[in-house]
This record gives sequence, structure tokens and C-alpha cells, in this order.
Amino acid sequence: MIPMSSLWPLYDLHLTTPRLELRPVQDQDLPAAVEAALAGIHPPGKSPFSTPWTEAPRDEIGANMARWHWKCRSEFTPEAWSLLFGIWHEGRFVGCQDVGARNFAALKTVTTGSWLTQSVQGRGLGAEMRAAVVLWAFDWLGADVAESEAAVWNSASLGVSRSLGYELNGITRKAWGTKVETVQHVRLTPQTLKRPDWELKVEGHEAAAKFLRVT
Repeated sequence: MIPMSSLWPLYDLHLTTPRLELRPVQDQDLPAAVEAALAGIHPPGKSPFSTPWTEAPRDEIGANMARWHWKCRSEFTPEAWSLLFGIWHEGRFVGCQDVGARNFAALKTVTTGSWLTQSVQGRGLGAEMRAAVVLWAFDWLGADVAESEAAVWNSASLGVSRSLGYELNGITRKAWGTKVETVQHVRLTPQTLKRPDWELKVEGHEAAAKFLRVT
């Protein structure tokens, strides 16, 4: 039988940090992802997401999350892609870290977003998982820029950005669900990155890079 990784080589891409394992979410991981999300990500009424998916009725979140993961895969091309990594800590699914790009061949720019279940917040895991994907982007894919954004009140996300060396890159006002938020943009380069004191372990990169048409 043809292995799934030959059809979708990204499934063999694994990033490992001292405390975390990051690997692309597969269908069999979705129940654990939904369970982690339903356990709570943020206080009620304080969604950090531009699409307030966590505020949907609880019985709709699972199907909505599955649709989102399937959508990202179905629309994935080398010209426009979003790769959703599951985060495993001590063998348990605790969140997601995404990294994506449009016209990467020309722009060499990636964007990131993430979430963590509340039970593991405040331990520095958010910085560790974002460091993993920007290290992979810079050192393995050859990216020149990593960008992110957060509502100006989201001190946790902006604190992660600051700890890694992101620089402020302007503010905008955006519609986030039914609300309007002031959003802080941040920008990181290999030169401004505050590198962690650990080395990222990467498995499966060659096949993933070929799939992305990154040389």
C-alpha cells in the first residue's frame, strides 16, 4: 500500500524542542485537538482570535475545527499555504502552532498564529513553539521575515513576540467577529531573532521542502 506520507510528505515533518514536539495535525489527532480547545483557551468574552471560533456553541467547535483543518489542506499549494502543527507536551496534545506564506519564493516571508490550552499557559511553551517554527522558517526554508499580529491588549502574545526579538511594525483596526480591535503588527528577521539556548531538531524536512518547492 502506498504510504500516506508519499501523498502528503508534510506528515513526516517533525520539529522537536526541549519540551515540545510539533508535527502536522492529522485526522486522528483532531479529537485530541478539540478536547484541548474545549478545556479552555481564554477567559469568556476575551477572544484573542480574529475569527472568534472558540465562542461558537460547544457542540459546534469540533466540526468547525475539522472543517478548518481540511480547508487548509485542500487549499494548500506552494504559492499559498498554511501548515497547522499540533503541539505535544509530555505526550499530550496541548495546542496548535501555524505557519504559512503566500508567494514565498519571491517574498521569503512567513506568518504565524497559535493557541494553547489554559492548563499549560504561563510556562513559556508559547515562546518555545513559536521559536520552533521561526527557526525552521529561517534556518531551513531560507525565510527573510516572520510576521505576526495580536490585539493590543493581548500582552501574552506580544510578550512572546518581544522575548524572541520581534520589532513593532505598525497598528491597524480590524473587524474581529462582531468587534473592532486595534491590532499590533510585529516583524522578525534572522538578524533580530533572539535565538534560544537550545537547538531545534528537524525530521522530514527534505521531502517537505520539495513539496513546498523550496530549494
